[in-house]
Amino acid sequence: MEPKKIRKILQDVKSGKLDPEAALLKLKDLPFEDLGFAKLDHHRTLRTGIPEVIYAPGKTGAQIVKLVSRLYKDGVNTLVTRTDKKMFQKIKEKFQSATFNPDARIIHIPNRHKKSPGKGTILVVTAGTSDIPVAEEAAMTVEVAGHRVKRLFDVGVAGIHRLFAHKKIIDDASVIIVVAGMEGALASVVAGLVDVPVIAVPTSIGYGASFNGLSALLSMLNCCAPGVTVVNIDNGFGAACAASLILKAKGKE
Repeated sequence: MEPKKIRKILQDVKSGKLDPEAALLKLKDLPFEDLGFAKLDHHRTLRTGIPEVIYAPGKTGAQIVKLVSRLYKDGVNTLVTRTDKKMFQKIKEKFQSATFNPDARIIHIPNRHKKSPGKGTILVVTAGTSDIPVAEEAAMTVEVAGHRVKRLFDVGVAGIHRLFAHKKIIDDASVIIVVAGMEGALASVVAGLVDVPVIAVPTSIGYGASFNGLSALLSMLNCCAPGVTVVNIDNGFGAACAASLILKAKGKE
């Protein structure tokens, strides 16, 4: 349940508009709801600022639809990650507002309460075109969280002049997510140019000795530029959550 809804219930009880027993019924599923196959965490937004997100692999279509239905009922801006068009068609039958981003592999079921953009801009940068699916996962997650996002794709070190041609966009960013496969060198280059947090996302893109992203991961962990945060291989979603929390912390300042 969104913090805004919980606050409204408490205010209604305080003002006498809502009976305490009725409020108890509204809150009875907190902090989580046992659905048998899953324990849905209704308090996650309240605790962490990031709502529960449905990771599709390993779940049946029926399970995903049920999870979406419960989150939507709570007014949560719902995401289904690592999914496909077939799953989207099932969800679209019940939720006409649902959209599907095939690059990000994300289904989005919009919240009834539209979030206004927060302060600052998150820039998502890729080394190559092949890194775009992971970058789009990050970018779309950032957008749904209510932040401004800009994209800068295919500016890797094989043609570094492409990156420098967009220096203004880079300088204006509040947080930068760098998505790169192969040797993952772009994260170190970008971090050496800016004074804002850089989150590096290694991807599984590359030839044999890249070891499905392990080479890029190790390069990013051994980054020459100090202060770079590194998430797991292909984890655009995790990078977006980290960037969102950084902006939220900056807002508290």
